[in-house]
Amino acid sequence: MNEDLRARLEAYHEADEYEQIVEAVGEIPAADRDYELVSHLGRALNNLERYEEAAAQFLTVAEEGKDDPLWHYRLGLAYYYLEQYENAKREFTIADQLDPGDEDTLEFLEWIREKMEQEPAAEPGESSASEAEGKAAVNDAADKADEADGAETANAAGVPAAVGANVLAESTAALASTAVGSGTGDSDFWEDSAEASETYVLAPPSDELIASVEEELVFKLPSDYVEFMRIHNGGVPRNRVFPVQQVAAEEPITISAILGIGRDKSHSLCGDRGSRYLIEKEGFPEFGVVICECPDEHQAVMLDYREAGNDGEPEVVHVDGGNKNKVTRLAPNFSAFVQGLARDTRNTTE
Repeated sequence: MNEDLRARLEAYHEADEYEQIVEAVGEIPAADRDYELVSHLGRALNNLERYEEAAAQFLTVAEEGKDDPLWHYRLGLAYYYLEQYENAKREFTIADQLDPGDEDTLEFLEWIREKMEQEPAAEPGESSASEAEGKAAVNDAADKADEADGAETANAAGVPAAVGANVLAESTAALASTAVGSGTGDSDFWEDSAEASETYVLAPPSDELIASVEEELVFKLPSDYVEFMRIHNGGVPRNRVFPVQQVAAEEPITISAILGIGRDKSHSLCGDRGSRYLIEKEGFPEFGVVICECPDEHQAVMLDYREAGNDGEPEVVHVDGGNKNKVTRLAPNFSAFVQGLARDTRNTTE
């Protein structure tokens, strides 16, 4: 990130102009955003109380942030206000291990303990004293971030160009890049209509469920996909078109839904209309896992483990069963695939 942009973002933050930060970062392609830039965006989203988007942003740089207490603190803050207290506890605990004794971190850990002990004592719409104090901590977190900006810059400077198997650097960046850069006013990655929620959306998967699903599928699910599903487990994205520039085709590849981790709903990875069902019904190649349905039932988007092995980081490919199972490579990982999804500009009635 250049110095002019850094100064501009810091000035926006000092003036509490968080929307300006979101807009400024949205002008930069997701693939070009470094750790520091994503940190600015995530912090601004937290301050705007757009916690789901903030968490998604922080997860895009999970590999770079794993040793940064501020990254864990900010992600924990987002989880806290999403009422994902187990996840919040994990992140604040790691933050405390990396930076022992930080008062803000310890205070959040205490609030989380209270929440987990008392839940579900509070009535809907009521807030405990701790929660009211906690809301103020969003701004405290911003101040905390200012103190660590120098450290963040140094960290970002050392980030490798590729983050390997834990790449989340472009994953839910699509969530923010489409939301803040589309100009449509939509701030959500997911459509979340009643029909979409009923058909596809499951509760966040537990570690036990993830392990059970992986055992049934005989493939280890990529970490970026798993973390994405922990925030929103399956559903219909607003952006469902994936342009394939290297292929001469009149129509881009289109998906209709992303399958979630579980088996309770028919349209989930291990549901009765999930990955195994689609592979057997349509005769798709058995090199991986179907993760996306397509409008054409003879097509699917799959995780391809041929190069990586069953426990490795799979590529994302499109399989066209109506064309002798033609395989088209879409992205090197799930994160990049999500980043590449775009709005279907051909359909103005959506």
